[in-house]
Amino acid sequence: MNAESRLKVVILGSTGSIGLQALEVMDLHPDKFQVTGLAAKDEWEKLAEQINKYRPMAAAVSDQEAYKQLRNVTEGSVKLFSGVEGLSELAAMNEADLVLVAVSGAVGILPTLAAIKAGKKIALANKETLVAAGEIVMELAAASGIDIIPVDSEHSAVFQCLAGEQKAVKNIWLTASGGPFRNFSQEELQKVSIKQALRHPNWQMGPKITIDSATMMNKGLEVIEAHHLFKTSYKQIKVVIQPESIIHSMVEFIDGSFLAHLGVADMRIPIQYALSYPLRFNSPAAHLNPLELSQITFAKPDHSKFPSLALAYHAGHTGGTMPAVMNAANEVAVQGFLNGQLGFARIPIVVENTMNKHDNMEARSLENILEADKWARSFCEYLISKEVK
Repeated sequence: MNAESRLKVVILGSTGSIGLQALEVMDLHPDKFQVTGLAAKDEWEKLAEQINKYRPMAAAVSDQEAYKQLRNVTEGSVKLFSGVEGLSELAAMNEADLVLVAVSGAVGILPTLAAIKAGKKIALANKETLVAAGEIVMELAAASGIDIIPVDSEHSAVFQCLAGEQKAVKNIWLTASGGPFRNFSQEELQKVSIKQALRHPNWQMGPKITIDSATMMNKGLEVIEAHHLFKTSYKQIKVVIQPESIIHSMVEFIDGSFLAHLGVADMRIPIQYALSYPLRFNSPAAHLNPLELSQITFAKPDHSKFPSLALAYHAGHTGGTMPAVMNAANEVAVQGFLNGQLGFARIPIVVENTMNKHDNMEARSLENILEADKWARSFCEYLISKEVK
């Protein structure tokens, strides 16, 4: 493959866990991929190193102070953008073929919409975009003829198992490791430390998604994502604990057949597939050896110990701006926990209290979604401030 035919990729969130692993994948296949744009939140030093190595056409940081620092050290060697507007400009740049949306939080919504409007293929690793604005995003993508390829290991698994058989689906089974506290008692959950919560048993991920995995909110967000990605009712989306993280999800068909996606717990596999789809390339990840597997086990999720999963189902069933409110409140609550302002077991409680106070609106208006998001952040911060007094 010559240089002109390489896939030109923009990575939003290039300094995070998904972004770094995407660059590893691209490093393995320099004849197939070209880094065209890079973006980060505020890690300007790491972004400057990436700019120096990959020589993208443009880069962006959402933080204004980080933008000033980056501008000083790059000295005009790359076109720079700033803020959410800058991320959107980068996502829509003419030279890009595919945009990997790997930023964390609702900040991913506007750049994703900008990329779709500009006709870019989307590799989506940002849960919050579909949770908060799934109706708008998927309708625009369908109307524009744009592929949205999921990067999450669970949704990538479902995407691959479906393989054009959407009409024959009975249920989608999203697997979950159960996180580090699967066997904790209610009393033990009250005493969880930040260090404990950041130690996931199977996956290496960023702090926010690691905490979400520990509360099982991560799986709740994935339920809402799956609803939008695969046009499936919430009744057809099941969650099952699969502690070994060998089966990444399953699809149950109307004839009784199950198709499951198995593999090692390595995000480079679904990341690469999202970049290479519909082709498959050699991967830097290890291969699963079935002969070395001692067991594959399943269990029901415990909603009493992990109420975040039930909150997500409730938000999804309620619809409107409720998922956006739940998502925004969860982002603030998780940050409150990481800042030492909120106990681990209090995260779902302040999220639920925020949801209970929300006057739900229809979600076909981006203005409504962003307004609900802003309100939820403010109200949740207020609740946390009461906790720390």
